[in-house]
Amino acid sequence: MTETPETPLDETEIDLEADDGDLAPLDAVIAERDDWKDKAMRMAAEVENIKRRAEREANDARAYAIQRFAQSLLGVADNLQRALQAAPQESSDAGVTGLVTGLEMTEKSLLQAFEANGLTRVAPGPGDRFDPNVHQAVTEQPSADVPPGTVIQTFQPGYVLFGRTVRPAMVIVAAKSGPPPAPGSTFDTQA
Repeated sequence: MTETPETPLDETEIDLEADDGDLAPLDAVIAERDDWKDKAMRMAAEVENIKRRAEREANDARAYAIQRFAQSLLGVADNLQRALQAAPQESSDAGVTGLVTGLEMTEKSLLQAFEANGLTRVAPGPGDRFDPNVHQAVTEQPSADVPPGTVIQTFQPGYVLFGRTVRPAMVIVAAKSGPPPAPGSTFDTQA
């Protein structure tokens, strides 16, 4: 076995064997280490937050990229619905029956395509509660049959894309019974 000769301590090294009771240099090194550790942990957390934010923004961009395209197709869905409402319910003419069947199938396919891409139809029925997030009140109508703030009729269905309203449903809302509201006033949906 060969022994390595002892080398004297470098001037910058701390002599831990010296027992003069002064641990200030060691405390300073520990404090500096803790400071760097804290900074490293904060930087790691910041990087993780940036990563999550970028991922969320990318997901939003993908989800709402079709919003403009979907909005342009809403008119097509409305026209199909109007055509079906105007079509005769029963007809002895095979051509008319075939046309109505084709319109129904086209509307069904279009709505399935909407659903597959996250676009959901909002068509509140009579008696549903008015929701200002997805409904737009076209007018207010006094009604003794339903409570105020309730949908009486839907003029046009609305659409929601992944929870974001693309177009609100156009509805008539029940008003409080009594004198008509003053021009320019708003109705109370919390009644």
